[in-house]
Amino acid sequence: MDKIKLFRKRFIPEEIVELKNDQIIMFNNSIIITKWNVLKPRHDINNGISGYFIEDGIKVSKIFDLNGRFVYWYCDIIETIHNKDCNSFTFNDLLIDILIYPDGHVEVIDMDEFADAMENGILSNSTIASALRNADSLLKTIYSGNFNKYANYINNISL
Repeated sequence: MDKIKLFRKRFIPEEIVELKNDQIIMFNNSIIITKWNVLKPRHDINNGISGYFIEDGIKVSKIFDLNGRFVYWYCDIIETIHNKDCNSFTFNDLLIDILIYPDGHVEVIDMDEFADAMENGILSNSTIASALRNADSLLKTIYSGNFNKYANYINNISL
């Protein structure tokens, strides 16, 4: 089998980036786990482990700072496009993000960008509906205390 290629597609700003330095730790048809370092140097975060839960339309990342300390869980609402011909996965970032801090505080961010994408016709109605449903499902999972169903996949991997 050819090497699996991973891509991240953003809509705002519009870009597609190959995640060529991400290390795939686990792969099956519904879950991909990767280790990675930030693409551009930052003062607040340095690296992380991400789980792409394809059927649930989410990416869950455990984020660490320069000293290896846990910063927060960063959850992206995504759409996954699998191109079997070139063995690639493109993860469309659907703009809604949910952060979970170590103290349990939950923050939903970038809803303004999601609204902009809706108004400007960047996302189809079916993609908008799916993104909202997936965000709602993830929030219900978090608030019900069942986030470990995602976190456990990542917590069992060491940096």
